[in-house]
Amino acid sequence: MKYYSLNKKAQDTNFKEAVVRGLAPDKGLYFPESITPLPKSFFDTIEEKSNADIAFEAIKQFIVPEIPEDILKTIVEETLNFDFPVVKLNEQISTLELFHGPTMAFKDVGARFMARCLGYFNKSNTNEVTVLVATSGDTGGAVANGFLGVKGVKVVILYPSGKVSEIQEKQLTTLGQNITALEVKGVFDDCQDMVKKAFIDKELTRKMQLTSANSINIARWLPQLFYYLIAYKQLKSKYNSVAFSVPSGNFGNICAGMVAQKLGLPVKHFIASNNANDTVVNYMETMTYDPKPSVQTISNAMDVGNPSNFIRIQELHDNDFNALKSNLTSYSYSDDETKEALLEIFNKYCYIADPHGAVGYLGAKKYLKSNENDHVVFLETAHPTKFLDVVKEVIKEQIPLPPQIKAIMDNEKKAISISNYGEFKRFLLA
Repeated sequence: MKYYSLNKKAQDTNFKEAVVRGLAPDKGLYFPESITPLPKSFFDTIEEKSNADIAFEAIKQFIVPEIPEDILKTIVEETLNFDFPVVKLNEQISTLELFHGPTMAFKDVGARFMARCLGYFNKSNTNEVTVLVATSGDTGGAVANGFLGVKGVKVVILYPSGKVSEIQEKQLTTLGQNITALEVKGVFDDCQDMVKKAFIDKELTRKMQLTSANSINIARWLPQLFYYLIAYKQLKSKYNSVAFSVPSGNFGNICAGMVAQKLGLPVKHFIASNNANDTVVNYMETMTYDPKPSVQTISNAMDVGNPSNFIRIQELHDNDFNALKSNLTSYSYSDDETKEALLEIFNKYCYIADPHGAVGYLGAKKYLKSNENDHVVFLETAHPTKFLDVVKEVIKEQIPLPPQIKAIMDNEKKAISISNYGEFKRFLLA
């Protein structure tokens, strides 16, 4: 499989080079040259397959032969060694729980998969690779955990000061070893801009091998398609028409779901459920893409004003707005609406959601008003204890801390404070 830059000004490359580079030399995101649908028989018999077998069959066309089939099977099995249950709330709405991994967030899948791919590529390499990652919340912890102790890989995480939850901060600042956290005086977009700037800084790239573990990296982004297939395995015999409501920030997650759709997954529609950061909502209404500075909300992993992966979504739809409009609806919700949804889900269904899942629930409800024959699955992307202050305030209940969270709460935070790109660059060159 060849990968091309969406800026169309760089040479095509293979999976290995796309992963190691992260961003193409022309600053574009990499994209696979083709997506070959899986045979109908794959979906007809999906209930008989293991999660690892489903994922392997779906991803192999994008990766083999750069990673041999037997190694790829092991990578997939190690990535998916936890559950992805679909929980029914009512006849029209279910939730897909993506928080059963080590850092209790959906990003565990992409981070674990990418770490193992990079570890394979780097096993006989004497040069150190520096992984840069900007996080608005859950990415940092998932990447830190996934890459902890990986040979020849140094991880640098940039996060906005005061704009991630206490538990999220603990997850990305307390591991040590090959993981360093940089606390940035600014917002997520400032962190993401610094990472992108580093990739095109020739003084840096001459001296070190940089790659990204954000969803701009092909190996972080693509494996997110796994859990849409795993959800369908659980839903196939129950519902004829399924749509997914995806809490969306950088739009990598929903974009991966659309790749699963291209592979043949029968998805009726996608709903991008947003918080106050409504760049895509406005685009879908006006056809004008106008990125804005990100706004801080209680669903902080979605606080993205200029979502990197939206260009991949456009490419999947051949840059045809009408084709995109027929497959994607986008809604935006305030913090107050999110809190009301958290309380409604708790009171009506005795289910504790997190703020991101609550936004997904709101998108599902709104979509169903004009699509009442569909069944909508909203993605519950993080465990509610990761947003303890908000959830406790709303539902007025104690939530016991899971073992994964308890284990880190007493660990000491270690982070380096920076304010601008110059300080970031000096740190990297030191």
